Amino acid sequence: MAIKLYKPTTPARRGMTSADTAAVTKKRPHKSLLVAKKAGSGRNNQGKITTRHRGGGVKRFYRLVDFAFPAGSQGQVTAIEYDPNRSAHIALVKLDTGQMAYLLAGSGMKVGDTLSSGAEAEIKRGNRLPLGSMPVGTQIYNIELVLGKGGAIARSAGSKAQLVAKEGRFCQVKLPSGEVRRVHQDCLATVGSVGNEAHQNIKYGSAGRRRKLGWRPTVRGKAMNPVDHAHGGGEGNTSIGLKAGPQTPWGKPALGYKTRNRKATDAMIVRGRKQGRRG
Repeated sequence: MAIKLYKPTTPARRGMTSADTAAVTKKRPHKSLLVAKKAGSGRNNQGKITTRHRGGGVKRFYRLVDFAFPAGSQGQVTAIEYDPNRSAHIALVKLDTGQMAYLLAGSGMKVGDTLSSGAEAEIKRGNRLPLGSMPVGTQIYNIELVLGKGGAIARSAGSKAQLVAKEGRFCQVKLPSGEVRRVHQDCLATVGSVGNEAHQNIKYGSAGRRRKLGWRPTVRGKAMNPVDHAHGGGEGNTSIGLKAGPQTPWGKPALGYKTRNRKATDAMIVRGRKQGRRG
């Protein structure tokens, strides 16, 4: 997939790029697979902001993507569509049962491709198999962590993981972060990599374009007063003045501070994101 360039007719246009939509074959989504989506604007059920810098943006409908595509399913790709709720494209698939479903569109997936799921499926891009039925070295995406729950890992544009080893009831999967993790051999994963790889190269160019995507302005901590941020205050453009390093607005370390709290699954990590470190 290519990136579309613009002539620098304005300062915002200079350097701005967007995705080439040549791969998208259908403009209107399938109506029965849409549900209304209420904009939360970064607020919880009490109306309090829990995620800053979110709000506004163009109204979206949520596409009901089937991340499971359970064993025994078969279908044919009828369209490749844009999904405003994720970086990857989605494929509209007509199942053998006559129903329609949305799946994550893999790299190279096109209209007319036949997809199947199950241990007997062919090892080809877009097919979904249990990890135990794949050869070591296979590139995979949309990986299940809990049997039958559906894919949870490697779902964003261009993402891919790799099956690196098999040992007993578990397989070792190297995730996009570099972490090597044990996953049950009966968990399903899709062969190949997620499409729309050029998404990471898009330059938004203007603040207005970001506002349409639901992002509100971000102010640097250094530009605030001491009452508003740990980095605030001082005369002119001074340093943050903190020996401990950068902090969040609430005084927590902003760099290198571990926030992972998943002790129940730590035993499944063979090698952490940082070489030789667990967790």
